[in-house]
Amino acid sequence: RGVAGNVFVFKAAGAAADLLMPLDEVERVARHANARTFTMGVALSACSLPQTRRPNFDLPAGEMEIGMGIHGEPGVRRGPLRPANEVVDEIMDAILAEMGAAPGDRVAVLVNSLGSTPLMELYILNARVAERLQQAGLQIHATLVGPLCTSLEMAGASITVMHLDDELRRLIDHPCDCAMFRVG
Repeated sequence: RGVAGNVFVFKAAGAAADLLMPLDEVERVARHANARTFTMGVALSACSLPQTRRPNFDLPAGEMEIGMGIHGEPGVRRGPLRPANEVVDEIMDAILAEMGAAPGDRVAVLVNSLGSTPLMELYILNARVAERLQQAGLQIHATLVGPLCTSLEMAGASITVMHLDDELRRLIDHPCDCAMFRVG
């Protein structure tokens, strides 16, 4: 599932377009960014859809769902709430295993609110993400924390790691100034 991984994909593709790359190159950049972006979320509650005002999935109180989609698609595991560091460890284990980065590689990180999770809680998650990346020998090039890809008022968060190469690093750093996102 993409969850908030699309933030980095759109940022890279948007930078390529802003640099006036041909459309086929912008598409190549988007596909390349997508292949090097790894993301997983955890939901603590559903969101209610505006047209129905009912939750888009059922999640009993005291439970969480890891790996769910931004629109409530089923995740990889449901279970009782666990401490923040344990949740981050489960997500980071999956991301690091799939990413296959070598010590010394650079990454960009996004710790995203799914809607109602406050910044203070996101920074608690981010601290553990940084520890795990440091333990893996990876260098954090950029970190974003906040509600950048939400699902209305869903409680939960997602963690996204982009495995940077020189091209993606330049595109992620490229200045951008739009309503909800600014870089440089």
